[in-house]
Amino acid sequence: MKLTWLDAQDTPISTDELARVGALHERLELDPSAYQPSIDRLMAERGYVTQDIIELHPETPNLGALCDKFKDEHLHTDDEVRLVLEGEGIFDLRSADDRWMRVQVDPGDLLVVPAGLYHRFFLTDRKQIRCVRLFKDSSGWTPVYRGA
Repeated sequence: MKLTWLDAQDTPISTDELARVGALHERLELDPSAYQPSIDRLMAERGYVTQDIIELHPETPNLGALCDKFKDEHLHTDDEVRLVLEGEGIFDLRSADDRWMRVQVDPGDLLVVPAGLYHRFFLTDRKQIRCVRLFKDSSGWTPVYRGA
């Protein structure tokens, strides 16, 4: 994971800033037999009821339109949980003082963006990511855009 301030020429910041807004980051082994016990623990502790895997890559149909749904600042009424298995992505999270924190997630990074925290998501230039997702409701979640 690479964690920087977006408004300060990519100045590195501490994971304490993530904790201040309720976000969680862990590094997990990528073998399913190694990461699944950690996923199961997180599900039990936080009340997640289902998991799936999502994959985006350059050949994904309507990739641009799909990514456009996440590039504007939004929140969810449920946590957004991602364990990156392959590829990479960028989450911009609002800090406690409303600055942008840029979190680049890579294989092995588990990130929990808490419900109610404004954020946005982008693919890197590789345009490829494969993640385990966790949900508290089997229907998933819908973005609520800032200012909507």
